[in-house]
Amino acid sequence: MKLTRASDYAIRGVVYMSMQPQGSIVVIPEVAREMDVPVGFLARIFQSLSRAGIVISHRGKKGGYSMARKPEEVTLRDVVEAVEGDIKLNICLDGYNACDRMSFCPVRKELANVQNDLVTSLGKTNFADLAVQEKAHRDSLE
Repeated sequence: MKLTRASDYAIRGVVYMSMQPQGSIVVIPEVAREMDVPVGFLARIFQSLSRAGIVISHRGKKGGYSMARKPEEVTLRDVVEAVEGDIKLNICLDGYNACDRMSFCPVRKELANVQNDLVTSLGKTNFADLAVQEKAHRDSLE
């Protein structure tokens, strides 16, 4: 499994947003520059993050985006699912009768366990912690 660029860029964007003082409004070009992400692509990603309630869009002359929730309340799972939808490792884990072997397939059971572990792990990783790590990395470069 591989995260798409959209998920990667969304994660980078939310990490940057999480490093800002609470209530700060930042503009997409700033986030793109700081996190090395294409501006146009990031703008579309932030629309998805806004629909998911992760960021808030502010219109007008002083417009931009701010965090909708505290960074410690936003997880990697939240951001990945905002961009990608529900995390499913295989079509047979979607709940549909995608395969005649679903009721007895040993691989399906193992994939379900792996998927559960992945979703659980992503749900434990919050953006406050990721922001601290990002700040430490930036400080070490100075």
